[in-house]
Amino acid sequence: VASSPPSKEAHWVATPGMNALVRQWAQPLADGGQLMLETEVIRLEADKLHPQRWQLQTEGPGAGNPIHSGFDAVVLAVPSLQAYNLLLNSKQDSPLLEALAGVRVAPCWSLMVAFPQAVQPTLAYLGPQWNAARSTHHRIAWLARESSKPGRSPIERWTVQASPEWSQRHLEDDAERVKAKLLKAFTEVTGIRAEPPYAEVHRWRHAQTTEPLGKSHAWDRKSRIGACGDWCLGHRVEDGFLSGLEMALAIL
Repeated sequence: VASSPPSKEAHWVATPGMNALVRQWAQPLADGGQLMLETEVIRLEADKLHPQRWQLQTEGPGAGNPIHSGFDAVVLAVPSLQAYNLLLNSKQDSPLLEALAGVRVAPCWSLMVAFPQAVQPTLAYLGPQWNAARSTHHRIAWLARESSKPGRSPIERWTVQASPEWSQRHLEDDAERVKAKLLKAFTEVTGIRAEPPYAEVHRWRHAQTTEPLGKSHAWDRKSRIGACGDWCLGHRVEDGFLSGLEMALAIL
């Protein structure tokens, strides 16, 4: 584990979970019937009745009517490769294609573990006294004690992010095999040798930007198609927030 003095930079977390912030923002859309879940947009095309507008072809359990029309603009707030493929499959000769083609994003395997046995009067926590660290272990890039964040359950919980290089090499490996390897690495880094009653892994195919777009968003004013995301500026949550804000300002 790499050791360094504590950063003086402020760090922010949402409560009670990291998705609470966007859930709060999305709630008015859901209440107004403007949010569709479990729905994938598979094609963009000109509105049949109003050629200056867009219509979306969708599929999925939440899609209902597969065609939605009458949109003044389309914003692709998805991973860069998904945005690229959607434009390509829609046969849209957009200048966004060239811009998106240059973005590179690395995958990441994540491990989540929990130790309910650590919640005891005589045991404050398991393992190290630090709560987060960048790791020099060849399998692990970052790990954090989730239970140390404000508003969280006291149950000892950790999130472990595998390194981009290791994740790429093992991208198509069986999940159980990946879990076993990351658990071994977790033990080596933290010294926690107890078997976690809960351990799960998740594969993020588009996790960490290695070559960003280099600007806050991509916007084709002529066709009124835009794309935004953390991959425009980097890979942090702040990058995604700023990208979306700049995209909205460009449209308005």
